[in-house]
Amino acid sequence: MSRAVTPTPWERLPADLATAMRHDLPATVEKVAREVAQATPAFAAARSTKLERDLRRAVEVALARFLALVGTAEPAVPADIRDVFTALGAAEAREDRGPEALLAAFRTAAGLTLRSAARALGQVRPVSTDELLDLSDAITAYVDALAAAATDGFGLQLREQAGEGDRARRRLAELLVRGSAPDEVVRTAAAEAGWRGLDVVVPVVLPPEQARDARFRYGADGVVLDRERDTVVLLRSGPRATRAALTTALAGRGALVGPALPWPQVPEGVRLAVLAGEVAAPPDAAAPVFADDHLALLALRGEQGALAVLTARRLAPLATLRETQRERLLATLHSWLRHWGSRADVSAELFVHAQTVSYRLRTLRDLLGDDLDDPTARFELHLVLTHHLTAHAHGAYRNPGGRTPEPVPSASIGGTAGPLT
Repeated sequence: MSRAVTPTPWERLPADLATAMRHDLPATVEKVAREVAQATPAFAAARSTKLERDLRRAVEVALARFLALVGTAEPAVPADIRDVFTALGAAEAREDRGPEALLAAFRTAAGLTLRSAARALGQVRPVSTDELLDLSDAITAYVDALAAAATDGFGLQLREQAGEGDRARRRLAELLVRGSAPDEVVRTAAAEAGWRGLDVVVPVVLPPEQARDARFRYGADGVVLDRERDTVVLLRSGPRATRAALTTALAGRGALVGPALPWPQVPEGVRLAVLAGEVAAPPDAAAPVFADDHLALLALRGEQGALAVLTARRLAPLATLRETQRERLLATLHSWLRHWGSRADVSAELFVHAQTVSYRLRTLRDLLGDDLDDPTARFELHLVLTHHLTAHAHGAYRNPGGRTPEPVPSASIGGTAGPLT
């Protein structure tokens, strides 16, 4: 049993339509292209010579093909015509204008083509209502086919860009976690991944099964690297990388959060996150483990990276001071911590007047604020100062009286100083 063949909408069009329209085809192309550009807000705002050229080419190809279809049963969009409109859709995706502009342009073009065709045919002979309806159906079906080709091109380009973006983000993650790459290589990779102004990075180590969720959850704010035993997520410093935000977002995910560090120190940040997971006790699967909470313990276990991060954090308020002033204040603070706040003992150890000690302590209060009242902060200060001043013992300053104090002893860590007032 043979199957009935459905006629194409353009098969019903009168043969003299093509002849009537070809006479003014160049002018029609110019008019349709111009009015489509003006009537589509996104196109009008772009003011792009390339866009105007692409639109004119698309209209020219579309109208020529439409006239070739009149009275035939051929498919609307052969491969060569489809390529033109697929490329048009892909170009719109690259310009990030969205499919709405394309679809609006096709609707405008359909209406203009219908008017031009009816006008051209009406100049040759009277046009019946049925012919106008057939003409409308044919143009609508034809433009729908062109729009479908353009939409396919738009979607293909988006998928390609997504793939390129994934590759760029993965490469950036690999460079940052591996370390040692030249600065310009890393910054170029960051720009390709959509990271502008590469600065401080917060590393998060997750179980491998959390990788897909992390990619979806953080999108452009994070780059993800799958490793053999875990997944590393690197987050740009910002609202989504704060402790409060991470505590909420990573609850119940077995996350280990490293310290926020400048991007060249990402390998150390990742390592400290993993080590923090090993020393955190008791483990709480419901809450992420923050390496910041365990830097002192890691430092006492001999982790120089943890000690370096802790030192930078605790001594940051003094970083802008002159070196001589800073070292004097650090020696005073260390002595105060060791002698439980006894100013007489601090004065005797450093060979300075008691009033000088009081002045320095007030300065330290201004710089360090509430940290001096917090037991944890004071313990960490004692830890980093013992290491820092012991390492600098051979460079001990001379006091204004000309006497050289003894090198600061490497005292055992412990005890709590009295109030710093």
